[in-house]
Amino acid sequence: MEAFIKDQIVATLKHVPFHTAASYCKPKTSPEAEACRKKVGGFIKGICHPNEDCEQIRGAGIRWTREDIPFPFDKTGAIREDYLHWKEKQKRYRAGKVRVMAVTPYPHDFIEHGGIDPRLPENEARVREIAAFFIHDLKDIVEAIQITNEMGVPRFTLPLTMDEAARFIGVQLAAMHPHRGDIIIGYNSAGPQSDLHAKMRPWLQYCDYVGIDIYIGCFVSAGSWLQMFDLLLRYLWSMTGKPIILTEFGYISGGAPKSPAEKRAVLERYGVRSEAEAREKIDMVMDNIHLQNQKMWDYITHNASGSYADFLFQLDFRNHFYSLMPEHTLIKGYPHTPHGQADFYRDLLPRLAKLPFLVGAFVYCYADSDKCYVCGQDDCPTETRWGLVTCDHKEKPAYFAVRDAFSRIN
Repeated sequence: MEAFIKDQIVATLKHVPFHTAASYCKPKTSPEAEACRKKVGGFIKGICHPNEDCEQIRGAGIRWTREDIPFPFDKTGAIREDYLHWKEKQKRYRAGKVRVMAVTPYPHDFIEHGGIDPRLPENEARVREIAAFFIHDLKDIVEAIQITNEMGVPRFTLPLTMDEAARFIGVQLAAMHPHRGDIIIGYNSAGPQSDLHAKMRPWLQYCDYVGIDIYIGCFVSAGSWLQMFDLLLRYLWSMTGKPIILTEFGYISGGAPKSPAEKRAVLERYGVRSEAEAREKIDMVMDNIHLQNQKMWDYITHNASGSYADFLFQLDFRNHFYSLMPEHTLIKGYPHTPHGQADFYRDLLPRLAKLPFLVGAFVYCYADSDKCYVCGQDDCPTETRWGLVTCDHKEKPAYFAVRDAFSRIN
């Protein structure tokens, strides 16, 4: 993750000269941004991964959900049941007066479920056909579409290169654009991801918006200020000139550093007493991880491009391995507690609403998780404590903070 952020900083300096970025330090708008806000009925007040309690969702002032579309076809071309069930779920949201942004499938979904490798030129026509299918099949259900998610993040992008990922996005946008009607279409990035946006310039003509996911103070300690949201959003506006949607943002409500003794106890679980010993006996450690935690083993073996030991103890995965939140990974004044999370939303959302080129924002996410989807551990804070409600859907302080902030945004 640290290397990923450094790469993005270098790319930012490369693609947006300082004098260009500086000219956008003050919030601005455009006829396109104003028209996009009007098209979606004002500032989008959204959430990722909600339950189906539309009354509770709307009670927090939330009016939109953001949902991943399952790949629609099997390798014979028949409609998959997963897709049909997904459509029925979205219809229930619409009946409950919650509007839908839909996220189209990842490149690996095309390969796994449809047998369609987007890297092959002979498959591009089929990729376009599926994009057109979505825009026609979902026209009465969804009101916004995002083409795939966070290209540039390896686990989402592979096996595509960045050039291939940009074209994968672009051809789908081009296929949808003439038929989109009242649906807004666009794509997103994880952080600034300047290389992606530079490669997307030929395709921006087909975008109604560009999205960005921002997670300040949750994964790394660098740049942990609330003001970074303003800077990153203005930067993306300056680079693309398109209306912007904050497609994901949030703040973890739990987690703390661990002492050397607590870390050693984790290592002992896998048969060693230090990281140095783990490196020497990495095959044994991996065997023990495989026996005790299939989810963690699957994630490491799927994503590690070199030494398993290097992957295990690199900056971002070590937080999962030890189930900890590093001491300095937070926004000052906003501890990783339920009340710190609530203060984050209470203070940030009014700032966002003042940016006239920003069309809306989707909070990540609605409910806490009982297990981390990355490492499979129930005590790992990194992917389990994002929710506005608990695992059993009891409102946390953040639920009420979001409700109060959204109520003040027209």
